[in-house]
Amino acid sequence: MQRIIFHIDVNSAFLSWSAVKMVREGKPDIRLVPSVVSGDPSDRRSIITAASIPAKKLGIKTAQPVSMALRTCPSLVIVRGDWAWYKACSEGFISICRNYSPVLQQFSIDECFIDMTFRCNAGNAVEVANRLKEEVKAELGFTVNVGIGSNKLLAKMASDFEKPDKVHTLWENEVQEKMWPLGVRDLLWVGKKTEERLTANGIHTIGQLAQLGMGSLTQLVGQKFALQLHENANGRDDSPVETEMAEAKSYSAERTFSKDLTDPKDIDRALFNVACIVAHRIRRDNFRASTVSMFIKYKDFSVVQKQCRTEQPTDVTAVILNEARRLLAEVWDGQTPIRQVGLGVSKLTHESAIQMSLFEDPQMEYYREWDRSYDEKLASNKNTSRL
Repeated sequence: MQRIIFHIDVNSAFLSWSAVKMVREGKPDIRLVPSVVSGDPSDRRSIITAASIPAKKLGIKTAQPVSMALRTCPSLVIVRGDWAWYKACSEGFISICRNYSPVLQQFSIDECFIDMTFRCNAGNAVEVANRLKEEVKAELGFTVNVGIGSNKLLAKMASDFEKPDKVHTLWENEVQEKMWPLGVRDLLWVGKKTEERLTANGIHTIGQLAQLGMGSLTQLVGQKFALQLHENANGRDDSPVETEMAEAKSYSAERTFSKDLTDPKDIDRALFNVACIVAHRIRRDNFRASTVSMFIKYKDFSVVQKQCRTEQPTDVTAVILNEARRLLAEVWDGQTPIRQVGLGVSKLTHESAIQMSLFEDPQMEYYREWDRSYDEKLASNKNTSRL
């Protein structure tokens, strides 16, 4: 039996959700004009977290400083993000999707997969998807895209085709026509560094990637990642829609020193290393953490530890590290020799919502790009070591 998977994605989620609330309050619909959501509209250094379609047509993008966007469009409408409201909108959206299939996997705050294999067939899948789309619009006031495919990869790729408020299919027999002409960066899991590596070697489209020999691809990205890219570029993905997972409750790492340390720089370097390990692991498993803890062990093996809650769930190394640094300053006197330092995260969630307050930090996009580069490099090194 052919699998039928839907991927449902809210169009410009934060901007749309802000617009719905404003319309209900009798205010103009900001989706119809150049508008953006940012952390602090009064601060020109704030970073844009979402942009309307008219704003995007002017070249305004997410992660762009508000000051730059205002130079592009002086009349730009800027509104502050509302996390509590976004959570409510997300819950309403997921509730409607769950009515269509109980086999649902929430991929982020504004997107999910549902397995419709036993709920419809290839002949009426588009009709059912349109019905779902229109129900979200009528009941919640915002639009979604629905991608339909025979696996999660194809459904996800399909939902990213023309937006907004559309339904698209990407069946296995449509891969060459609809997916292969796209740029390699459009393929799920291909990041900036991988794109640069591929395009530098003449691989510009997904079709070129799909037809590249495994030997050549392995040399570029490592054996394991090469296999994944080859399968995905050819439209193959056998991962299930996971409704429940046996999930970890926490992640941690520690570093034991060959000799006790007192130099703050050496200790900070060790804390940085364990933060990189922990943050990479939760990103790998698609988690975000709300609690950061750290501990230090002295030469007499006594242990001091402390933890704190983050403002929003995070998987950003720099955010986790800075919380750990602050905790270290609270528990260490700066002089007593340290034998071991450790860091952990807990209170895990799969929600991948952008942390609104952190977008006021112009460095946040740099931090995220650093994380992407770190993850790619680690994966590449592991794959190379297996050759």
